[in-house]
Amino acid sequence: MTYRIVADSASNVYSLPGSVNYRSVPLKVLVDEREFSDDQALNHEEFAEALSHGQKTSTSCANSFEWKQAFEGADHIFAVTVSSSLSGSFSAASQAAREYMEEHPGSMVYVFDSLTAAGEMQLLIEKLAGLIEQGMDFTDIIPAINDYQKHTHVVFYVESLRNLARNGRVSQTIARLAGLLSIRFVGFGTAEGTIAQAGIARGTRKALASMLEEMIRHGYAGGKVLISHSLNLEAAEAMKKRILEAFPSAEGLIRVLPSGAICTYYTERGGLIIGYEGGTGK
Repeated sequence: MTYRIVADSASNVYSLPGSVNYRSVPLKVLVDEREFSDDQALNHEEFAEALSHGQKTSTSCANSFEWKQAFEGADHIFAVTVSSSLSGSFSAASQAAREYMEEHPGSMVYVFDSLTAAGEMQLLIEKLAGLIEQGMDFTDIIPAINDYQKHTHVVFYVESLRNLARNGRVSQTIARLAGLLSIRFVGFGTAEGTIAQAGIARGTRKALASMLEEMIRHGYAGGKVLISHSLNLEAAEAMKKRILEAFPSAEGLIRVLPSGAICTYYTERGGLIIGYEGGTGK
């Protein structure tokens, strides 16, 4: 019996330590006819620079064939996708799962719609890996992850709203005004996997304070935190320090990681995405 976890690259997880087999399926970003694959070979600085000057940008998810390739060789597979409200990744992975099980009788594939991205996705992936390593049965893992998902959340801030506006997440007028006034947009993920505005803040310090307030509002009390940053290590470390000052018990539970191409595309240079354990309810 071969277990495998497969996730798309919106998780920012390209490899996984430990004994559980893992594969990442790269999403892609097109900037002025140049394609960037969201994988470990990505040059983050080069990508962010291209993105900042790009006139025409778009993203694409992996197709079902690419998902099936990632499944090949395993018979018990968990797939984790970026929120289905943001991408067609869940639909492609679900189609691949059906086809793979038909072509490989006796195999089992379950696709989780993470309803999120970045650090919150990574929390789900790491929880899956832990349950597999514990020897939990495949069918028992599914409700365990669904329950854990009720306790995970995401909050983020962006310094530019250009790509969010391009993709219809905020209005073009708000995006232009935010740029002129150096306003940071602070948002969070809803239970439906969409983006909601938590507030706006003038400057990074106020944005970090607003994010911590949002975390506490959703039940954060010192659990795991994954801070993904788009070429903004200084802000990520400042956020980690702010969390530890409020919750010293979180020492050793907070990690700072770079964002991949897809997360950088949406948050742009300077943005942060924080996945964390909190209370139930989004």
